[in-house]
Amino acid sequence: MLSDVLLIEEKHHSAAEILFQQIESIRKGRFVIAISGESGSGKTELSHCLANRYKKAGMKAKPMHTDNYYRSLPEERNSWRAAHGRESIGYTEYDWEKINNNIADFREGKISELPCVDIVTDQVDHLITDFGPVDILILDGLYAIKSEDVDLRVFIDITYQETKKAQQRRGKEPATPFRTMVLEREHEVVTSLKPMANLMVTRDYSVIPSKETKH
Repeated sequence: MLSDVLLIEEKHHSAAEILFQQIESIRKGRFVIAISGESGSGKTELSHCLANRYKKAGMKAKPMHTDNYYRSLPEERNSWRAAHGRESIGYTEYDWEKINNNIADFREGKISELPCVDIVTDQVDHLITDFGPVDILILDGLYAIKSEDVDLRVFIDITYQETKKAQQRRGKEPATPFRTMVLEREHEVVTSLKPMANLMVTRDYSVIPSKETKH
């Protein structure tokens, strides 16, 4: 997201290094990693650090933020959710066709158009990117690990209750009863995706194999 605030700490760099080593131990070509977790868990920070680790290694990794792919516009989302009810909040809000098309463009090394939300203006801009020289695609977002054609799925196992300070420091949305309801619903939906993960990032940002993965 354009104008997003990143709160990068050493733990993000350390976890990114472990993911880098894990990926390179199994990668045989273009590679897609997806990182999911609740609001404020550090998805974007981890994605950014991993991309920079690849840059240091002389390779190109492209972050793709799946939270840019909501069907509703940012300034209309709360009213849409209020009109459609609590159960409407979740991964069905994503434009999965567009997400999977962009992943397919990466696999084929094409030039592609990606949405990019400017969180200051609440506008959706459009980014043209050439996937030709890109080695790694890093998906991050609440429901990123539900994407198709992913080689490695990572789940950050930290709840929104544990990340309140990070949410406040980033200042994306004001704390209101409605926002709390959204976070609670997102918690339910994001947690339901945990069995899809290959790797877990714990509260202290250790990276461990998932014990819940469904094969």
